[in-house]
Amino acid sequence: MQETYRPDQIEPAAQQNWTAQQLASVGEDPAKPKFYCLSMFPYPSGKLHMGHVRNYTIGDVRSRFKQLNGFNVLQPIGWDAFGMPAENAAIDKGVAPSDWTYANIADMRSQLKRLGFAFDWQREIATCKPEYYRWEQLLFTKLFEKGIIYRKLGLVNWDPVDNTVLANEQVIDGRGWRSGALVEKREIPMYYFRITDYAEQLLNDLDGLDWPEQVKTMQRNWIGKSVGMQVRFKLPENQRAGLAAENAEHIQVYTTRPDTLFGACAVVVAAEHPLATAAAENNPELQAFIAECKAGSTAEADLATMDKKGMPTGRHVINPLSGEELPVWVANYVIWGYGDGAVMVVPAHDERDFAFAQKYALPIKQVIDIQNAPAAYDTAAWQDWYGQKDEHTALINSGEFNGLNVAQAFEAIGVKLQSIGMGEPKTQYRLRDWGISRQRYWGCPIPIIHCEQCGDVPVPAEQLPVVLPEGVVPDGSGSPLAKMPEFYETTCPHCGGAAKRETDTMDTFVESSWYQFRYLSPRDESTMVAPEAAAYWGQVDQYIGGIEHAILHLLYARFFTKLMNDEGIVPVREPFKQLFTQGMVLQATYFRESEDGKKQWFNPAEVDLTLDEKGRPVAAVLAADGEPVQVGGVQKMSKSKNNGVDPQKIIDQYGADTARLFMMFASPPDQSLEWSDAGVEGAFRFLRRLWRTVYEFVQNGGADIAKFDGSHTLSGSLKDLRFKLHATIAKVTDDYDRRQQFNTAIAAVMELLNQYDKTDTSGEHGQALAREVLENVLLLLAPITPHICEALWTELHPQPNAALWQQSWPQPDAAALVQTEVEMMVQVNGKLRDKITVAADADKDSIQAAALASAGAQKFTEGKTPKKVIVVPKRLVNIVV
Repeated sequence: MQETYRPDQIEPAAQQNWTAQQLASVGEDPAKPKFYCLSMFPYPSGKLHMGHVRNYTIGDVRSRFKQLNGFNVLQPIGWDAFGMPAENAAIDKGVAPSDWTYANIADMRSQLKRLGFAFDWQREIATCKPEYYRWEQLLFTKLFEKGIIYRKLGLVNWDPVDNTVLANEQVIDGRGWRSGALVEKREIPMYYFRITDYAEQLLNDLDGLDWPEQVKTMQRNWIGKSVGMQVRFKLPENQRAGLAAENAEHIQVYTTRPDTLFGACAVVVAAEHPLATAAAENNPELQAFIAECKAGSTAEADLATMDKKGMPTGRHVINPLSGEELPVWVANYVIWGYGDGAVMVVPAHDERDFAFAQKYALPIKQVIDIQNAPAAYDTAAWQDWYGQKDEHTALINSGEFNGLNVAQAFEAIGVKLQSIGMGEPKTQYRLRDWGISRQRYWGCPIPIIHCEQCGDVPVPAEQLPVVLPEGVVPDGSGSPLAKMPEFYETTCPHCGGAAKRETDTMDTFVESSWYQFRYLSPRDESTMVAPEAAAYWGQVDQYIGGIEHAILHLLYARFFTKLMNDEGIVPVREPFKQLFTQGMVLQATYFRESEDGKKQWFNPAEVDLTLDEKGRPVAAVLAADGEPVQVGGVQKMSKSKNNGVDPQKIIDQYGADTARLFMMFASPPDQSLEWSDAGVEGAFRFLRRLWRTVYEFVQNGGADIAKFDGSHTLSGSLKDLRFKLHATIAKVTDDYDRRQQFNTAIAAVMELLNQYDKTDTSGEHGQALAREVLENVLLLLAPITPHICEALWTELHPQPNAALWQQSWPQPDAAALVQTEVEMMVQVNGKLRDKITVAADADKDSIQAAALASAGAQKFTEGKTPKKVIVVPKRLVNIVV
C-alpha cells in the first residue's frame, strides 16, 4: 500500500473498475425494492459549475446509500439540450447551435464522469435528438386531435427588426435586448395546452406529496384558486357604438368580493378590450394611451410595481344592484387574457383601487363597517381594516343588504345577481393555459401542417419525427426555419395538396416535463415508455434540484404526468414522490465601478485580501495591478458576477472526493453554502488523515486480522469506542435516510475517528475492534467519498470480489449500545468542574452523592451547603451554592 494519498491515481482506477463492473447499470428486478433517484438534468452550457457539483453529489449520496441498503437503484443522466441560450451563443459565435450544444455535452459529460457519479450512462439522453422528441411530437398530435392542445391568437412581445417573439425579460426599457428596436405587442397564432382543465387536480394532489411546504405553497399560489362571482354591468344602448352584437350588452367582470359591489366607482378594462377599441375609434388621445398600454410589459412582477395609469373612455355602464352609472376606464394594469379583461374599482376596500381612485379623483365610498373601527374614512392613507372579511363586519350603504356580514352578503348578493340574470358564482384560477409556441429555431418542431383546404392537420404518426435540420447557423433575424422552403414546403396528409409545415418550435419546458419517464426505456423505438419499465419504476422516489424550478418546471412535469396517465402511457398521476431542494453556492464578489456606473467584476482568485484579526477582509486589491477593488459581499456564484469556482481546478488539485466532501460538509444540503478555500483544504486534510490511519493499520498487519464480532467482552476505553462506533452507525444511517443532513453524518464519523485515535487498540481485541471501526468508517463515508473508500477497502480486503460497493450497509449492534456506565459532567454554579462515572441505571440520590463527593465539587463548593442540586440523567449534575 502506498503511503501517500494520491487522488490522481486512485480515482481514475476506481472509476475504471466501476465502469467495467457496470456498477450503475440496472434493469427491472422484482426481487429487489426499487429506488429511482433523479437530479434535475443540466443545460449543456459548456462547463459544470459548483451548483451542479452540489446537486449531483446529493443525488449520488442518496443513490449509493440506497444501493448499499439492498435497493435496485436507478440514477440516470441526460441533457436539457434545446433552448434560447444555445441559439444566442450560436449567433454570437457564428456557429450552429447543434455544434455548440454537442461540444458542450462532451465537455460536461467528461467532468461528470471525473466526479465519480454513479450514473447509468447507458440511459443517457439529449432532448435535441430526434429519437427523443419524436415521442412528444406523437403525443402532441394525439392531444391536438382530442382538443387538449388548441391554436388561438396570443399576445406577445414582437421585435420588428429581428422578427421574433421576446420573453418579458428580453424587453429592456421597451426595446429588444439584441436589436434595440421598439417592441410591439402583437397577436399571433400560438398553440396552447389546456392545463387549466387540470387546475383542480394539480391543486388537490399537492396534499399527497412529500415536498417542502414552501414549494407546495408556491404552486398553490401560482394555480391561484379563488371563489367569487361573475358580475355583468349593463351597457345602455347609447353606449354600444362600434361593438359587435356579442360584446354590446354588457361588460363582465370577475370579483372575489361581490359584497363590495355597492362601493364600485368605475369599471376598468384592458387596452385590448372591444369596448376600449370602439371608444378610441374617433379619440386620438385614447388611441395613443391604448398603444402605450400595449407596449408595456405583461410580466406580473412588472404589473405589481408599475405606475398605474388610466384614461376614461367616455362611456359608462350600469351597476346591476345600485343602478348607478359607472364610468368605464382603460388602465395599464388590467391584462387581456386574465378573466374577461375587466375589473370593477372599489377603492374603499382594495389598496390598488384606492391608489388609482386617489390619483384620478374618483369617489371613495365605504360599504363595509367594522366594530370599533374609525368613524370616518381617512382619504390621506390606505386603511388596512377596510379590507377585512371576518364575522365582525357589517355592510353599510348597500341597500337591502345592510347589516349582513361579509359571508352572508356574499351568498345573498349571489342569489340576487342570479335572479336578475346579471351574475353567478364562479370558481376561477390564476393559472392560464400553457402557450408552448416559440418563434425560434433551436427547439422541437411542432408537428402540424397548414393546408388551405383542410386547415391545421397533425403530422401522421408514420411521418414522425419532424426532424429539425441541424448545422444551421442563425443570424438573429427571425427563425431560420421560416426561411427554409426545404423544411416548410410539404403536402397535406389529407388532401395531398400543397401545404406548409409549422415553423414554430415548442417551449423547452415540454422536453423537461416528461424526461423522467423516457429514462425508463431510452432506447425503445416502439413506444414512448415501455410498459414493463413504467410498471416497475413508476414515479421518481427522490427528485433533487434548485428551488428556482419550484413553480413552472415542477408544475408542467406534474401536468404532463397526468396527460400521460390519461393516455395510458404511465401508471402514475404524479412524477416525483419526494422532492429535495438544495441551497445555493455562494462566493465573495469584487468589482470596480466606472464613471458611467457600470461594474466590472473580478474573480476572487484575481484579488489579494488584507484580513483583520478575525479573518474579515478590510482591504482588497487586484493582483494584476495592485489597485483597490470594492468588496461586493457574498452572492450566488454566477457568470454575471464572475465569482464562480471551476470544479475542474478543485478536482485537479485535490481530487473529486475532496470536492464532494466539502460540498456535503460545509452546510446542510438544503441551505446556502458559502465557498471557502480553507474549507476545501480542510476536507483534503481529513482525507489524507483517513488514508494515513488505514495505512498505519495495514502496515501493522491489520489486513490479516479478523474484525471484532462482538463475541468477547470489552471493557474501559475499548467498550466506549465500540459504543461510539455503533451509535455513529445508527446516527449516520438516520442522517443519510430520514434527515438527509449529510454534514452531520460527516461530523459524526470525524468524532468517531477522533475517539479511535485516543484509544489504545494495540491488544488482540483492540486490533480486531480497530478493524471493525475502520471498515465501518469506510462504509459510512462511501456514499460521499467513494473513491478513497473503495481504495482503502481493497487494502483491507485484498482478496478478489470484495469490492466495497458490493457490501451491505452496516447495522448497529444493539448489544454494543447497552451502557452499564455513563460519564456525567459535574458543574458548580453552571461551570464545569469535574466528571464522574456512574452506573447507567443509578438513581438520582446515588448520582447526586457521587457528584458532591468528586474532587472538583469539593474544591469549588468550599465547604458550603448547596442550595440546590440539579441532576440531568446521563448528562450532568449542576451544584448551586
